[in-house]
Amino acid sequence: MSLAVSFAVPGSLDTPTGGYAYDRRIIAELTRLGCQIELLDLGQEFPRPTEDARTRAYKALARVPRGRPIVVDGLALGVLPEAVEVLRDTHPVIALIHHPLALETGLTEDEADALRASERLALAAVRHAIVTSATTARLLMADYGVAVDRITVAPPGTDRTVIRPACGHGGVSLLSVGALVPRKGHDVLLAALAGAMDLDWRLIIAGDRNRSPETAAEIAAQVAALGLESRVTLVGAVTAERLDDLYAGADLFVLASRFEGYGMAFADAIGHGLPVIGTTAGAIPETVPASAAILVTRDDVAALASALRQLIADAGARARLGAAARCAAARLPTWEAAAQTFMGVLKAVS
Repeated sequence: MSLAVSFAVPGSLDTPTGGYAYDRRIIAELTRLGCQIELLDLGQEFPRPTEDARTRAYKALARVPRGRPIVVDGLALGVLPEAVEVLRDTHPVIALIHHPLALETGLTEDEADALRASERLALAAVRHAIVTSATTARLLMADYGVAVDRITVAPPGTDRTVIRPACGHGGVSLLSVGALVPRKGHDVLLAALAGAMDLDWRLIIAGDRNRSPETAAEIAAQVAALGLESRVTLVGAVTAERLDDLYAGADLFVLASRFEGYGMAFADAIGHGLPVIGTTAGAIPETVPASAAILVTRDDVAALASALRQLIADAGARARLGAAARCAAARLPTWEAAAQTFMGVLKAVS
């Protein structure tokens, strides 16, 4: 008999972010393993729902047959502690935490405190928490009071990629992948590149511009103010096929994130054999092998600029880091392994 599971996601599963990509792939892999997945759309307003949105989400969760496991994406779970408190008596609720809500960049201190308190209550009521990195597991234990035996780490998988040879174009092609939201640090990257106009480079930023229209507008304005229009292309959200082509055509991956609960774009870059420039924020050092990258402190424009100058100017250094990335690619987690880990939790709570 197959295992029936309800998977609660805030908004469309097709939303172009790493978190939703993880949810999509896990659902697909669990289905392949024989799970019957009921997808629940809790609405697009999370993690800042109105009271009406909270009520609709609770009603959707309450309709799940008694006893069936419910996986709730952390983008919604953290602001639904009352619903989880009620559900805990009738359903095994599993939290899927990509990163704690309070660690999103751009929150006021009061907003962060409120989210932390709400998420702590919600996590206290779940049967188990699945996280995408050991870094996030440590955060839940240290800051949210979740016991180690109630946490399972299921890192995102990385599809095995046939690494294509360099196309021999002129200049250095830089690629940055991440939604245009404050946490991804695109503003820091642009500021760092503004001092490297004497070098031959081009940058493509691929990422959803609708998550934070204000940030997207600020990034576009920054590109213009710094005189980078001829060097920087903002392509918005792209298809998986187009993204694969962008990785294949890049010489160097760079993302100045202020926090990552795992960093799927970094893993994808390694999977494509690219040298990486990033930060030491969150789980990035856990995701990116030191041999394949230069990692700097978050928000350190000078350090990022120095790393960029070094790798843009030195093809040999890029080649050495790229070779290390290709070696590391074979050791990246697989989606099959992630799904098996997930399945083990589902069976244990059923």
